[in-house]
Amino acid sequence: MPDLRTVFCGLRFENPFVLAAAPSTDDLDMVRRGYEAGWAGAVMKTTSVPGSAVPLKYPMITGLTHEGRRVAAMGNIDLISEHHADEVCKRIAALKKEFPEKITIGSIMGSQRSDWETLVGMLEQAGADAIECSFSCPQGTLGSKPGAMLGQDVKLVKEVTGWIKKAAKRCPVVIKLTPQVADIVEAALAVKAAKGDAVCASNTIPALMGINLDTLRPIPDVGGMTSYSGLSGPAIKPITLRVIAEISRHTKMPITGTGGASTWQDAVEFMLVGARNVQMCTAVMKEGFRIIEHLKDGLSEFMERHQFQKTDDFIGYALRFITTHDKLPNISKGLSVIEDKKCIRCNLCYVACRDGGHAAIEMDKKRRPRVIREKCVGCGLCLAVCPVAGCIRIEPDAA
Repeated sequence: MPDLRTVFCGLRFENPFVLAAAPSTDDLDMVRRGYEAGWAGAVMKTTSVPGSAVPLKYPMITGLTHEGRRVAAMGNIDLISEHHADEVCKRIAALKKEFPEKITIGSIMGSQRSDWETLVGMLEQAGADAIECSFSCPQGTLGSKPGAMLGQDVKLVKEVTGWIKKAAKRCPVVIKLTPQVADIVEAALAVKAAKGDAVCASNTIPALMGINLDTLRPIPDVGGMTSYSGLSGPAIKPITLRVIAEISRHTKMPITGTGGASTWQDAVEFMLVGARNVQMCTAVMKEGFRIIEHLKDGLSEFMERHQFQKTDDFIGYALRFITTHDKLPNISKGLSVIEDKKCIRCNLCYVACRDGGHAAIEMDKKRRPRVIREKCVGCGLCLAVCPVAGCIRIEPDAA
């Protein structure tokens, strides 16, 4: 059997699957059940110094569906944990006593230097294996733009990471960045310059989740008002993939990937572009801790199929195939090939190509799509809209 273990910041995880800082990790019994189910570790929901105000508002979670079907994303106006560091530290101590083989990570957010230093000391004393620092929360009075996300100020990222590293005596320091920046690499390099041990890439994306067309009010509706939500789930996976790839390509820093991974396939993709483990939140909130069995089984089958003995065999493997647009090879145009036996006559490829492509697909007398070789350039639009796996492929045009 393939070895699913992975090492991150010197910590050995029994598998790459970790519970992200979220409602699922804001309760001791819930984390217990997650560990018993088979999750390798957990990041406790982000906490603050005792006495900090945490004004939670309800309802806080909104689902984003596509054409009335499956949930493509979730949005939340949740804040950090309502439980302060003293309570979270008790939970960490209990978890380390009961599950010493699991990796239990504390997550913190401070509004001034003394907050960060205090929190680091408390978590280390409680026995946390590592400390994740949320730089994608509002930064209080720090920096030139009070109330903005700390991770959006590169100078501040370096400075605060330095404070935390000086305060940390034992634990690796992992900085959780926001994708809401012009250049994620600059932020990661700032962490590296301040001797941060790793980065978490990345957090939710600020979004307006929608408008209720009956009330004409944005959602979630909190007493007639709303606020921007943090978008998570499958919809943001491509953004997270790019963030992980960019940080990995340009900094070589250890990365824990989070943001959009819901299946073992998603997790493998994160790892192929450099993540050493993968944190999940939205998928757990939708389907429960039980998905860990599917994640492990899927990863194991993937590794067997590709003859990978250990996770290090494929972490970062796909990075060698990423380059800038100007360096892409100049090849002849492609040609769409439609497998008639698999075609369900939905006509989606025909309509898409007719009104959004190159009008290179026609319908024959039996309503079967046929590619017009002289017009097709192999753009891939038909493949993108086709609902049947393997029905359409793009091949080099031999003509």
